[in-house]
Amino acid sequence: MMKRKIEIMDTTLRDGEQTSGVSFSVSEKLTLAKLLLEELKVDRIEVASARVSDGELKAVQQITSWATAHNYINNIEVLTFVDKGVSIKWMQDAGAKVQNLLTKGSLNHLTHQLKKTPEQHFKEIEETILLAQNHQIETNVYLEDWSNGMRNSKAYVHQFLNFLSHQPIKRVLLPDTLGVLTHTETFTYISELVKKYPTLHFDFHGHNDYDLSVANVMEAIKAGCHGLHLTINGMGERAGNAPMASVVAVINDFLPDVEIDLKETSLYKVSRLVSTFTGFGIPANKPIVGENVFTQTAGIHADGDSKKNLYFNDLLPERFGRKRQYALGKTSGKANILKNLQELGLTLNDDDLGKVTQRIIELGDKKEKVTKEDLPYIISDVLDSDSYQEKVIVKSYVLTHSKGLKPSTTVAVEIENELFEENAQGDGQFDAFMNAITKIFKAKNIKLPKLIDYAVRIPPGSNSDALCETIITWQNGENEFKTRGLDSDQTVSAIKATEKMLNII
Repeated sequence: MMKRKIEIMDTTLRDGEQTSGVSFSVSEKLTLAKLLLEELKVDRIEVASARVSDGELKAVQQITSWATAHNYINNIEVLTFVDKGVSIKWMQDAGAKVQNLLTKGSLNHLTHQLKKTPEQHFKEIEETILLAQNHQIETNVYLEDWSNGMRNSKAYVHQFLNFLSHQPIKRVLLPDTLGVLTHTETFTYISELVKKYPTLHFDFHGHNDYDLSVANVMEAIKAGCHGLHLTINGMGERAGNAPMASVVAVINDFLPDVEIDLKETSLYKVSRLVSTFTGFGIPANKPIVGENVFTQTAGIHADGDSKKNLYFNDLLPERFGRKRQYALGKTSGKANILKNLQELGLTLNDDDLGKVTQRIIELGDKKEKVTKEDLPYIISDVLDSDSYQEKVIVKSYVLTHSKGLKPSTTVAVEIENELFEENAQGDGQFDAFMNAITKIFKAKNIKLPKLIDYAVRIPPGSNSDALCETIITWQNGENEFKTRGLDSDQTVSAIKATEKMLNII
């Protein structure tokens, strides 16, 4: 059976940037543009709105320069406006070749915002399209508020599409601008248009105000739409847009007659980079890319996974460049602990396993977070044994931070009973500490893992004397692991987390 190809247009750099508080720098936009096209393999990217700012212009100029050199220039799209050619001039200055022209898709918007008749609006649109064509710029047309247009002024939408069907455009873009559609409406409206206008290419652009964007995307595809607009992490105005990772998984698993070119294994990597650039954390329970979605917490699930993978589904973490984990807490039970011990290469008899399990349950009752890397310490403490010996001990350190001078650290570290001292400066006290530690291990030809995430928290409502928890995520080759430190001082808690890392590598 021949599969139907669906185009994926990513609009993280344009519509996703309308997330409150988000603004990408020029270099961030260029980096993400390259990653989306070359790594994730999306078909097209919408990178900016015309006329927004000088920074936006510079970003698009850099993107189009790179895209031209690498044969992606026709995959770069910019939102433009019916503005007597001002946007077209901006497009020329930016070097872009595809405009997504914003027009009014509902009579309500046309009448009350533009205060024009359909005929006046269509005439100005035609002039803009022809001007773009004269400058070798391809045109797609957005029907803003199209969903309400279909609900309340369907005759106008049909009048508009009759007009567009005779224009030199490539695509008609159908946005659920206010995120109001149900899945049944999405199917009904798009089916109607696909049948009535078989020569037009329709893209669906879903918003998530009722948390229905993924369902609406599924129904849009079933109705025969030809393309989708998605964003990384579901970024976008208000509740955001249809999220890329969820939609890709849904298409690949539930729509066998549809084909997309996206590379699943890159979704998590791109998701994390966007989160880093924007400062917006990924919710732990967000499908596909959330920290917890491939983590089994209940012990019965871990037990079932050991018995013919009873708790697996088709969303295998390896598809997305991830790995299944087993949480340690008061509900985890022996099965979860065994899974983590196996990964560490440790074994315990049933009696000792029971003691360790009980300690982890006690820590869970106190809301303490336990990681796999904490297990050797817990085992040593609970069993009061010398079976686990620390190879690396941070014996002492001096942290200095003076006005006008870079922070510095002098540290003494004992490695397998041999003492080493080193001094270094850094951008902060912990950075200086890490630079000093790196010097010591470099002299021993040992490369330290890369620090990729650093999170600090105190219990809600606590004062400045409360314990501070620092959780650091490290990357060692292809493997990631976390260590945590607890202290009333933030830097000291980070040093304790680092000391654990030094004993793990």
